[in-house]
Amino acid sequence: MTARNGEREKGPGGKEPTNDKMNHSHSQLARNRFEKSCMIPDDEISRKLPKEILLRILSYLDVTSLCRCGQVSRYWNMLALDGSNWQKIDLFDFQRDIEGPVIENISQRCGGFLKYLRLRGCQSVGSQSIRTLAQHCHNIEHLDLSECKKISDVAIQPLSRHCSKLTAINLESCSQISDSSLKALSDGCPNLTEINVSWCNLITENGVEALARGCNKIKKFSSKGCKQVNDRAVIALALYCPGIEVLNLHSCDSITDASISRIAEKCCNLKQLCVSKCTELTDQSLLALSMNNHYLNTLEVAGCAHFSDNGFTALAKNCKYLERMDLEECSQITDATLGHLAMGCPSLEKLTLSHCELITDEGIRQLAGGGCAAESLSVLELDNCPLITDATLEHLISCHNLQRIELYDCQLISRNAIRRLRNHLPNIKVHAYFAPVTPPPTTNGPRPRYCRCCEIL
Repeated sequence: MTARNGEREKGPGGKEPTNDKMNHSHSQLARNRFEKSCMIPDDEISRKLPKEILLRILSYLDVTSLCRCGQVSRYWNMLALDGSNWQKIDLFDFQRDIEGPVIENISQRCGGFLKYLRLRGCQSVGSQSIRTLAQHCHNIEHLDLSECKKISDVAIQPLSRHCSKLTAINLESCSQISDSSLKALSDGCPNLTEINVSWCNLITENGVEALARGCNKIKKFSSKGCKQVNDRAVIALALYCPGIEVLNLHSCDSITDASISRIAEKCCNLKQLCVSKCTELTDQSLLALSMNNHYLNTLEVAGCAHFSDNGFTALAKNCKYLERMDLEECSQITDATLGHLAMGCPSLEKLTLSHCELITDEGIRQLAGGGCAAESLSVLELDNCPLITDATLEHLISCHNLQRIELYDCQLISRNAIRRLRNHLPNIKVHAYFAPVTPPPTTNGPRPRYCRCCEIL
């Protein structure tokens, strides 16, 4: 047997193959020949392309492609596994396969090159692996550990000691994380600008306050579902982190107007706010936002049943850059809110009005006649708006950029109206549900008092 470069092919251990060794299975021989055919002489590669150029080319490849390149030859293996190619690693697609030792190997190989690591959903990765990461990768800037269920406070302590350049960390659904982690980050990571502790139920106002005092560069903070995050925590963020631009307090249901008013007053650059399911809030919060946060572009207030037309009218007059609004279950709002949004928010792209049961066709007519509908509006959600009829879809025909509309349980909408809307807007996605028609009463016996649906209810 002769190799591609003209030399006699060697067997395992460097010896020439004997007749006995020629008796390998067909599949083994086929695999060996394939591997040999993939081998390119290293000196030929290095002559044609300098190492620096090859490293630059490889730097654009993802994890899978780098691993494949590493199998071409020893030289390519060395290049593919060079730490400079592993500055950004996303292992989300391999979350079920990644074990702790893999992360430790990567950490030791990449060292100071690694700046971005995403381990979302890697539930086999534990605190020991993150300790190793912290010890070897001092330049890490972005770390995503969301849904890594084994991660605890023990993992965050070494990050605080060794990774002072950390700017963003995601700990969402790491249920073992507590205030100790936030205090550690406040001590050792002063450059932190983004942190997500959503669904970390052990987090309290003490941890958030410590974090705010030590990390006053924070611009994005999310504590979705953290029931112990209260007014004191939010006020601490307002006082010590005035640069906050994105704030998610979804389901932090103990917060009141006092803390949101303070956020509005101190954080003038606020652009995105989510207070959905914060049921204690009233129009006072909306009025504070309207007076102070003129660059607000996203507002999510689903389930805030105390909000009314008064609050949204003030918001529409002063917040001209609103693009996304979720008003689901804001049950007090009427067509008046839609009229003011149509006039005051020309950039509105997505509007959710599901379960706003006082909205009628007249409100949609005003919305469709405003500047936002013709130029910007792309998504409109109207689930469970019982007063909406076919006339609403006629009004929306003029919304040329409308891409999706939700109409679940809008009982007065007909199939024919949806068909006419699709004729005018052929690319629109309409999500609707039509309950089965109640069967006619039987001729035998008395007519039933209730239809089948009513009996079930």
